[in-house]
Amino acid sequence: MKAKISIIGAGNVGATTAQLIAYAGFADVVLYDIAEGMPQGKALDIAEACPLWNSSVSVTGTNEYGDTAHSDVVVITAGFPRKPGMSRDDLLNANAEVIKGVTSEISRLSPESVVIVVTNPMDVMAHIAWKISGFSSKKVIGMGGVLDCARLRTFISLEMGVSPEDVEAIILGGHGDQMVPMPRFTTVKGIPITELLDKNRIDEIMLRAKNGGAEIVSLLKTGSAYYAPAAATCQMVKSIILDERRTLPCSAYLDGEYGVSGLFVGVPVVLGSDGVHRIVELGLTDEERVQLNGSASSVKTLVEKVLI
Repeated sequence: MKAKISIIGAGNVGATTAQLIAYAGFADVVLYDIAEGMPQGKALDIAEACPLWNSSVSVTGTNEYGDTAHSDVVVITAGFPRKPGMSRDDLLNANAEVIKGVTSEISRLSPESVVIVVTNPMDVMAHIAWKISGFSSKKVIGMGGVLDCARLRTFISLEMGVSPEDVEAIILGGHGDQMVPMPRFTTVKGIPITELLDKNRIDEIMLRAKNGGAEIVSLLKTGSAYYAPAAATCQMVKSIILDERRTLPCSAYLDGEYGVSGLFVGVPVVLGSDGVHRIVELGLTDEERVQLNGSASSVKTLVEKVLI
């Protein structure tokens, strides 16, 4: 019996995630949305591509939460989109209500699932999903670090004229504006970029990665990024379903790690069938720790606003 992945929200990120999972062929997919006909149409289109991909998975679209029951992994992309000039923080109150409703249904229908939250502001939405679901903190994860690192890897590969496959990156802290890039742990074939680029150029690249989502929003005018977010989500889902134990930067609940407690913050984690199998704690310099604490404080402020 194949694993079952339910994706809540059939917009660009959700539908593209469904496409990538179907193409890879490692799980059946249920695509849910409140818009009648939209998830069904997108799911049928993806299903009709499966023979061309030699994929034998099923892809189903639905407007009924009941069809998501007994999912192994649930991906939440539902929410209001980010518009030009809008920060992730602006989305806070609107998307909080969406996440509360979605999570109530997930916890009722798929109580053994691992939940991946994509909706922004992601770290706060992950916290809400954890609170509402009553799940173990290990089974609720925010997607953000994988995406931020992919952007950083892209910009470094473009700057240096090397394959992005040879670039590895670590980013800590909140997703997007609050992220804390880690040049010491960002390497090209094992060589830290601090030995390959001067500090000013590194700072410029790190800033571009930090503003990666906003840059795409400003270019598209009427939408936001979805190819890379979907690819990042698919990588996380695959690591969970196949118990790959990949070490990936994700938003995870910290209980004293990195000196942070009671918050979802981006850190390297080992991701497997049980969700967050282990949090990898890096040795930070005083400056890096100050930056991470500042990022965590920003997340805490938003959490306190929305959970009052």
